[in-house]
Amino acid sequence: MILCPRSSWLGTTHKTKPQEEGRTEIMPRYIVIGGGAIGLNTAYQLARMRSGSVTLLEKGLVGDGSSSRAGGIITGLLWSETGVLARTISLRLYQELSADLERYGYRFQDVGCLNLFDPESWTEREELLPLYDRLGFGYEILDAGQMRRRWPDLTPESDVIGLHDALGGYSEPHEFVPALARRCRDLGVEIRENARVDGLQIDSGRVVGVQTGMGVLEADVVISTVHAWTVAFMARCGVRLPIKSFVHQRYVSSKLPERASIPAINANPYGGYIRPARLGTTDFRILAGGETEDREEERVDDLAFRMTGLSAPESVRGQLSTNLTPLVPRLAETLWETEQVGLISFSLDGEPVLGTLSQLPGLVVGAAFHSGGFAYSPVAGLLLAELAAGESPSVDVSSFSPVRFSAQETDAYLATTVVQGEALRRRH
Repeated sequence: MILCPRSSWLGTTHKTKPQEEGRTEIMPRYIVIGGGAIGLNTAYQLARMRSGSVTLLEKGLVGDGSSSRAGGIITGLLWSETGVLARTISLRLYQELSADLERYGYRFQDVGCLNLFDPESWTEREELLPLYDRLGFGYEILDAGQMRRRWPDLTPESDVIGLHDALGGYSEPHEFVPALARRCRDLGVEIRENARVDGLQIDSGRVVGVQTGMGVLEADVVISTVHAWTVAFMARCGVRLPIKSFVHQRYVSSKLPERASIPAINANPYGGYIRPARLGTTDFRILAGGETEDREEERVDDLAFRMTGLSAPESVRGQLSTNLTPLVPRLAETLWETEQVGLISFSLDGEPVLGTLSQLPGLVVGAAFHSGGFAYSPVAGLLLAELAAGESPSVDVSSFSPVRFSAQETDAYLATTVVQGEALRRRH
């Protein structure tokens, strides 16, 4: 790693706060890299802690990456104890964010989340029910007839099993991201757009800031939330993380005369997900998306990479309609009006990468939230902020630690080219 001169931008001096007997305490400076849902939530939580100054750096415009291309579905019914505990907090935080961001035009859509399984995949999920019971996370098991009666626009096949999360729902990216950015600014967060970070500034083995095209911006703690750019970014300071990214595409339909009577649905037996969509209080549509099983991973080796360069085969539109219309027949009344293509990222074991690295004190990393970045974002922001501020995290995230992988398994994973269908596909 080449170290840049120890210079800084204007306006980055330490803030102070008054102490007893006229003394002052130097306030820490935090830099959050990445202006997506997780970076914004991290800045939001740090600002609410009032423990120091917070600067968020985004190489494009806020929400310009996968956050604006997300499905936004949220469920707490995950596959690990850490995941369930974290998502429980995330769902609570979404309710709190609804209240805090209401004046900015955002509200969490708590319509519930229905997770669908065919008989084969249900056997694996059924084994997790004792975990949900032990952690006190409520759920309902529904057969096809029960689902049809509860949601008139839903017609699952007779052998499909539903696992319903009444606390779940969805968050509209085009409402959430700008609302949270405005709230962060009002809380005193300095958001700098079009400010690409090229590397970390390291002094005596400790991260002390970031390198940019305008010089070095100093910080006491740096939080990296750069999503698909994580592997390339961390490699610049000698850290290899076993993370791979895959193309994801989502579509929004033409307008419906009234809202579709469906919850948010993780429809794995049908090859995707589907939910109501909002473009306004009376503009009702359907949003759906998924991945392409035979498409190879997307390697992001250049920090200048932008997701606007991604595309999806034209055939995906038709295939998604073919797959999902038997489940939601009202899709036949619509056309796909918009397409957005982004990336989802998986670690070697399919769990998020969140925590500190012993070899780089002063740095906290959050990445690889599989297809659930939006669902994780409030609690990921809280956990990253707590770690950055030196507090005990609200959830034991040792199973998410960036150092849980050996160098050998990391090298082997990164050296292999993986197609989507071979990756651990865990939805939202």
